Amino acid sequence: MDSIQIVLLAFVQGLTEFLPISSSGHLILTPLLFGYKLQDLSFDVAVHLGTLAAVLLYFRRDLIAMASAMLSGARGGGDPAQRKDARLGWMVVIATLPILVLGLPLKHVLEVLRTDDMLITVVIASTTIGFGLLLWYADVRGSRRLDEYAINWVAALFIGLFQAIAIIPGTSRSGITMTAGLFIGLTRHAASRFSFLLAIPTILLAGAVATNDLLAAPAAVDWSALAIGAGLSFAVAYTTIHLFLTFIERVSMLPFVLYRLLLGAVILWLVLL
Repeated sequence: MDSIQIVLLAFVQGLTEFLPISSSGHLILTPLLFGYKLQDLSFDVAVHLGTLAAVLLYFRRDLIAMASAMLSGARGGGDPAQRKDARLGWMVVIATLPILVLGLPLKHVLEVLRTDDMLITVVIASTTIGFGLLLWYADVRGSRRLDEYAINWVAALFIGLFQAIAIIPGTSRSGITMTAGLFIGLTRHAASRFSFLLAIPTILLAGAVATNDLLAAPAAVDWSALAIGAGLSFAVAYTTIHLFLTFIERVSMLPFVLYRLLLGAVILWLVLL
């Protein structure tokens, strides 16, 4: 990988992981559009770890509060505020369960798709457009009255099932979980916060599976490329999270929907040329 490719892919991952526009789709499309060979799995793991570090740092106080409250609740203690934090923590755990069950079967689907450039390009275009329209519908039709503490176990499983679909490139993990959150009546800010919190166990699980695959098929590793990629994706992702949560209630999901529609249309046009 040359330096331009490293910087480009790290920036793309950091920017798109927490925006509802699909990081996996962009990581596959970017080398295809710029004429690069598809990057090794090790680089994808590195830039995902960078974004994981960003969300861990950004939500460090929330995570400490939830972990402390969950432990306090297990011991039979905790005030009302702690019980709210504990409940939110358990909802994140419950929402992670579907990916544990469906993740590996859907991963095999992804592996098949990645072997055919034309097929995966059409899939990315279709899911980019289709789930973009679904995001718009949820944003328009949702009541947007509830915060993330109102999520119950049924709603958590609902969001988790939506998240499992995001293994298909172009869907967007953050986009589909925000869509599910909006459908159940969360505000844009609450749906986004829960989506970002849910990213933590999800990226950890995906990283563990990917690392196992790397260990099973060892290859030469460019550690400097991985370090630069992880560091840059961390910085971009942290900034993206902050800006997104600051402005999402004011700007709505429409700009991201329009971007998805335009991107999907351009991809289909290029494929059909």
